Amino acid sequence: MALAEDVPLSPSAALPMHRIAVSAAFLANGFLIGSWAPEIPLFAARLDISKATLGIMILVFGLGAVAAMPVVGRLIGALGSRLPMLVLHLLMVPALPLAVLAPGLVTAGLAVALMGMATGGMDVAMNANAVAVERRRPRAIMSSCHGFWSVGGLLGAGLGGFIIAAFGALGHSLIVAVVILALWLVVARGALADGVAKAESTAPGADAVPGAAGTSRAGVLKAIAVGLFALFAMIPEGAAIDWSAVYLRQELDAGDAASGLAFAAFSLTMACFRFAGDGIRDRFGAVQTARVCSALAAAGLLAVGLADTLPVTLLGFALMGVGLSNMVPIAFSAAGNVEGLRPGTGLSIVSALGYSGILLAPSVIGFVAEHSGFRVIFLSLALLLVVTFLAAGLVRGADRRLD
Repeated sequence: MALAEDVPLSPSAALPMHRIAVSAAFLANGFLIGSWAPEIPLFAARLDISKATLGIMILVFGLGAVAAMPVVGRLIGALGSRLPMLVLHLLMVPALPLAVLAPGLVTAGLAVALMGMATGGMDVAMNANAVAVERRRPRAIMSSCHGFWSVGGLLGAGLGGFIIAAFGALGHSLIVAVVILALWLVVARGALADGVAKAESTAPGADAVPGAAGTSRAGVLKAIAVGLFALFAMIPEGAAIDWSAVYLRQELDAGDAASGLAFAAFSLTMACFRFAGDGIRDRFGAVQTARVCSALAAAGLLAVGLADTLPVTLLGFALMGVGLSNMVPIAFSAAGNVEGLRPGTGLSIVSALGYSGILLAPSVIGFVAEHSGFRVIFLSLALLLVVTFLAAGLVRGADRRLD
């Protein structure tokens, strides 16, 4: 018997509550990741682990996230995105308390892996749901969804320290769990039940991948290409997240208070332009928007690498935020519309490739920077944006409206 989710929805079926629900999912995901950041030092101190071991724990988080992405992609191909999104959202509720309560390294590693799997898997599901909602609306929504993720991260990281100071690590983790559960109620009430339309299965004559329903080799190759586009956009983002403060302190002699301004400038402009990005993409198209964003991000990286003063460096990081703000949302929209692939399959490929730029590349950047300095790193990363500028045609599918 066919499930309700198997019935394709008409454009009129995309109601405001569907957009609110998927936005709440992005907000919750970003809030958990942002809330984890201020817990990390306490986590390390409580378990008395070294920096090297803590680095392994953070790597476990990333590996858990990347490992979950293809699995969730296949589930979405079979069930649609709504059910996986709701289940993974629920798994995020106990994730932080379990990490805080873990009594030893093994249980702590399992808790961190669970958190990574829940957030990484949900990333694929919520992006697939956003694609489904976007297809049924006259205007793009993906950039603003990612804007809510950025807001969630800023709230989690910005408020976490104050909450920990007032209620302790466990109290903070429980408050985070309650907030995520409250957002789950919003998602459960309004999330779009997207179907697996027959048109999304392998097209007639396509070179199908054996054993993988709804995939084609051409589609997989296209998704990998879009994933590399996302990867090249997210490596500079990872560099800004992990190394901007160190760069300001070590190479510009900025004080402790000023060293955080680089990431603040980057995050602020990224969040603002993600909310503006849907209107920009609707007006100029995905390809032109991606090209302009690539140019702005490259200019920002060049400013950061060449500047000798703090104000110019901060301007460069702010410009990076503007440029990088809409490249990944556009890539994810394109991934959900790759011909010959179901949305979950394309998104799992692009998510795994793209997020490795944030989860894995910063460690390589740190190793290289020990020998070359960060100026060379930021100048070299600008070359990645030259590639995305030239390859912007790969994201043309982000402009498609299928339903």
